[in-house]
Formats: sequence, C-alpha cells, structure tokens
Amino acid sequence: MTRNLAAAALAGLLLIGLAPPAVAQAPAQVPVKPAATSKFLQPADLDPALILPPPPRDDAPAAAEGRAELHRLAAARTPERLEQAKHDDEVEDVTSIADVLGPAFDLKGFPATAKLFADLRNEDSVAAKKAKAYFERERPFLNDKALDVCDDGHDRKNSYPSGHATMGYAAAAVLANLIPGNAQIILARASDYAESRLYCGVHYRLDIDAGQVLGNVLVDRLMTKPAFQAEVEAARVELTAAHIAP
Repeated sequence: MTRNLAAAALAGLLLIGLAPPAVAQAPAQVPVKPAATSKFLQPADLDPALILPPPPRDDAPAAAEGRAELHRLAAARTPERLEQAKHDDEVEDVTSIADVLGPAFDLKGFPATAKLFADLRNEDSVAAKKAKAYFERERPFLNDKALDVCDDGHDRKNSYPSGHATMGYAAAAVLANLIPGNAQIILARASDYAESRLYCGVHYRLDIDAGQVLGNVLVDRLMTKPAFQAEVEAARVELTAAHIAP
C-alpha cells in the first residue's frame, strides 16, 4: 500500500508540472594537490631562518624608505622598462634569464638541460615558499595604496624573499657554471630581472637582495648533492655537443 501511495503522489506531481524534490547530492571532493618537496635536499640542508636576516617591520623607517624608493623608480621608469618589468613578472623560469644567450639556447632541443632547469625550478620554488611562510612580510603596496604596481594579485604576506629573484639568481648561477664564457651577461640579466620586481612595485629592495642570497645558497647546497651534479654534467655534455658550452 505504501508503495502505491508513493507512486500516486509522484504521478500527481508530474501531472501538475512539478518535479519531484531533488535528492541531495554529496559535494564533489576537490583533490588536494600535494605540496612540492625538494628532490635533492633535506629540510635541514636549507633553513631560511639561518640564512636570511628578518626584514624590518612594515612601520619601520627602513620599510618606509623602501616604499619611497619604489615611488622614485615608478616616476623615473620609461614605458620600455615598464613593459620589460611586466614581461619579467609573467615569465618565471630559466628562459627569462637565458634570453641573453639568443635563439641557440632552446630547451626544446636539449632534454637533459630542460630536465635540469625544471628540477632547479622546483627547488627554488620550495626554498622561496618556505622562506616566505617563515617571515610573512606584507607586500609594499598593502601598506602604500598609492604605489603603481604591475600586478596586485599576490598573496598578502609573501614579499620576503622575492621568489622571482630567488629563481633568477639560482638559474643564473647554474647557467654561468655551464657556460662560463657568458657568465657576465647571464649574471647581469639576473640582476636586471630582479630589478623588475621593484619597477613593478611588488617587492622591496631587501626582498630581491634576500632572493639573491637564497638563490645562490640554494645552488651551493645543490652542487654538493651527487644526483644534482649528475644532472648538471648531463646538461654540460648536451650543450658542449651543440657548441654552446665549452
């Protein structure tokens, strides 16, 4: 009888144009992406608290002077320098540093070199994120709404150290090791790439200085690991065969 009554009720709803009540669906489970980890280093190998000094407080005179510098750079930058800064903001990998080497350095033709720099990119990202999470420095534009910035869509408390600078100086250190004849222009490009963070108004100078320290220390530590050394040597063989490296 109960089954007949339920069927009759459903038929009645359909006759008057009403749909039966929807059955509640369980919310879809969004897969959680595991946090990136180092392929070569143990946590104790690179502790940002032991490498970098803490940044000044946001209300300290040094921080105020840092924001004043960003205003001076914004007022003096040319349209061309601003476009370069925007490009550097968007391209956060070794190609941004290696562009000074010309079209011959194309990772599509060098799989071992591409693997090396993909692994290095993971390492510098892990190191920078660990340091950012430890220091929790706010971006300069959060304390100065008048700053003209390229991109204000950054997390609030991840200014120190600069991840772009960490990546740029780490990539430059390895590139200069592989291609010592071009070391000066590679390192100069890394410095210019880091300066773009200031022209964009998204970092203090101390942030990019800390990124330089962290990137170089990272490479120093990686070069003590046989697995990383093997990747560097595989890239060297590849680039030497192409007459890019000596």
